[in-house]
Amino acid sequence: MSFQLRREEVLDGDHLKTMLNESPARAAQAILIAAREGVLDAQALLGQILLDGRGIEQDQPLAVRWFEIAAQHGHLMARNMLGRCHEHGWGSPADVAIAARHYRIAAEAGLDWAMYNLANLLATGRGVIGDQAQALTLYRRAAELGHAKSMNLLGRYLEEGSICSVDSMAAHDWYRRSAEAGDFRGQFSYASILVDQTRMAEGLAWYRRAMLGGNLAFLKVATQTLMSSTDPRVQALAGEYQLRSQLLSNSLSVHVA
Repeated sequence: MSFQLRREEVLDGDHLKTMLNESPARAAQAILIAAREGVLDAQALLGQILLDGRGIEQDQPLAVRWFEIAAQHGHLMARNMLGRCHEHGWGSPADVAIAARHYRIAAEAGLDWAMYNLANLLATGRGVIGDQAQALTLYRRAAELGHAKSMNLLGRYLEEGSICSVDSMAAHDWYRRSAEAGDFRGQFSYASILVDQTRMAEGLAWYRRAMLGGNLAFLKVATQTLMSSTDPRVQALAGEYQLRSQLLSNSLSVHVA
């Protein structure tokens, strides 16, 4: 099946992203054409769909190559995705030190996702010398740029006070902002604060939002946390989390098969 693609739609990065949601196969054709025309967003998108096998046959080594092409011309998200590929061994041998270098380049250029990914390595000492203070600085910078996951982690640092002064009010505010920005871990953190403040209805609602958006690993850990609560209303949610975990696990199994 062939498509008649207008040149302006082929060369417009935002249009390609919209098309990818509506028709992956049509988008893949347009993205490939635009990538060859030198559109940086299209080159980065081509890397992503090759990585995922979305609308096109999966080819992770080729995905890495297109990320490299876009990164070499200054596309920061492509540079970040190169880091992801090297960190996780997608289409290239896993090498966290190389991943850290890519993250650092994009982070220093102002990309919030790269700040977050580099901070994760610094916080855990993977591929770099561990540095909690630098990790906190990067999480804060990314959070201030609106990065939802970083907001939640900044809140955790402020709540625990292990390398900074405890500031519970600021921590709670960052949890709220993370939750409202759509991060499921932030939603869970904020729900816990609300429950502690006896704002039970609001807390349970946020717990359920976190459940609907959470991945399988999160759901399993969160289930145990909810089970340990002394409040029966919170404990009851653990059953909902378990059911959601099972449904998600079954769905992933079918997808892999």
